[in-house]
Amino acid sequence: MIRFKIPAIPPLTRKLFKATPPSHWDIIDKETVDEIIFRTQKLRNRLILELMARGGMRIGEVLKLTPGDVHERKLILKDPKSGKEQEFVFLPQKVAERLKEYIRQKNIRFDQPIFPICYEAARAMVKHAGEVVGISLRPHDLRRHAATYASRSGVPIEIVSKVILRHANLSTTQAYLGTVSDVEAMRWIENLYA
Repeated sequence: MIRFKIPAIPPLTRKLFKATPPSHWDIIDKETVDEIIFRTQKLRNRLILELMARGGMRIGEVLKLTPGDVHERKLILKDPKSGKEQEFVFLPQKVAERLKEYIRQKNIRFDQPIFPICYEAARAMVKHAGEVVGISLRPHDLRRHAATYASRSGVPIEIVSKVILRHANLSTTQAYLGTVSDVEAMRWIENLYA
């Protein structure tokens, strides 16, 4: 039997290929997200926040939207991150109405971006919106909130995954949902068997 000796792995290579531990983030509760949205004075910024928090959209998807992508309560995302030709985002009626009214007020052409700002400006706006209510906020926190709030409100995991987040795999969605605290677990059990 031939035995092979495994060569020593240089420290730099070990560092490059080291598995990173899963990130931990706090899930923002509905009341805080509502306060962030309602305290945002500028309509453009409020709509951006609502599209992420209520529609589960990524910031890049929001910034690519044009009036041609808006169809009643459904948004069409062209060339999404998934690699598909297109995906759909479904909006609550009030958010869809505010978005259409904003497009009318600003007289935005069919093929123009609805929100013509760069990613850095949008990220700074989201960060500032969080600071107004005393929390550290990143754009993706609002997408995570959309998924977690839907899941904890009883929406089936398949709908959260395939419709709200538009993920190909349920395992990706489960990583978004965060952990459940003991207090929350007890509240759910009490509500279930009350």
